[in-house]
Amino acid sequence: MSTAIRHTTAARLHEPGRPLAVEQVELAPAGDGELLVELHYAGVNPVDIYMAEGRVAGEAPRPRTLGSEAAGTVEGRPVLVAGAGLGAMRDGVWASAAVVPADAVIELPDGVAPQVAAAMGVAGLTAYKCVREVAAVTDADRVLVLGAAGGVGSVIVSYARAVGATRVVGQTASQPKAQLIERQGADRVVVCDAAGLLEAIGELEPTVVFDPLGGEFLAPAVEALAPAGRIVSFGTSAGAQVSFNLQTLYRKGASIRGYAGLRLGQQERREGLQAALQALARGEMRVPIDAVLALGEVDEAIARLKRREVQGKLLLDLRA
Repeated sequence: MSTAIRHTTAARLHEPGRPLAVEQVELAPAGDGELLVELHYAGVNPVDIYMAEGRVAGEAPRPRTLGSEAAGTVEGRPVLVAGAGLGAMRDGVWASAAVVPADAVIELPDGVAPQVAAAMGVAGLTAYKCVREVAAVTDADRVLVLGAAGGVGSVIVSYARAVGATRVVGQTASQPKAQLIERQGADRVVVCDAAGLLEAIGELEPTVVFDPLGGEFLAPAVEALAPAGRIVSFGTSAGAQVSFNLQTLYRKGASIRGYAGLRLGQQERREGLQAALQALARGEMRVPIDAVLALGEVDEAIARLKRREVQGKLLLDLRA
């Protein structure tokens, strides 16, 4: 890579809740333990929205570049960049180039395209951890994925199928999103809201429910769950406050398990990302890309995600 890069075009947070400023920023030289990365594509995630609104890392320095995951090159080698407080405690990767900690950089396996890799730092890692470790899905499991057209849910559908789940059912509230879930490998798609969930899934009796929604969806998920089943919670896009019948939960010997991605240590995150990238390279994970917007359209990307208009992952083209 050229060492002549001194400036980058970046999406910067000046004030929480205000539009981001896409502007030229001077790059400091890479120090010990750091690398200069030329960036090509970046993922847009709910946590990035929370940072833009000041709900996460509200006390972090400003102005700063947002973005927690991206794909690019280091000296011509394709890499994924993720973790290490990017976009939160230090400048992130919604930029054409960035100086990042070396342990946030992971080389891509052969056959993994940069566009898809850019979506792995959050969605791929979350899917891998939730399916393999938190739920420990096996061929004995019947899986229900709520919010199955979302950035993480859609990847979970493909991965749960690949690891051998006996049945995978995906839920969405939007009929136009059903085809995406089917393409990801779901045996069946149910289109319903929380009130209609029990009727829609019928006699499925899932042993595992993946839940990025929370809100009113948790109570019917608990009711539907098989004895000794488990619910994996990794988001609250339908609401953080929940109400459900606790007797139903404990009488079934069931459990609710949380995935706390923000609490992962950098080494644990790195190992998980390497495993997820290998699963992607083997074709076990599929990452559907909804759209790729130019960096200058970053506020439109955030708005689309907030309006839940996205099917799969939304990316930024950091060179456009």
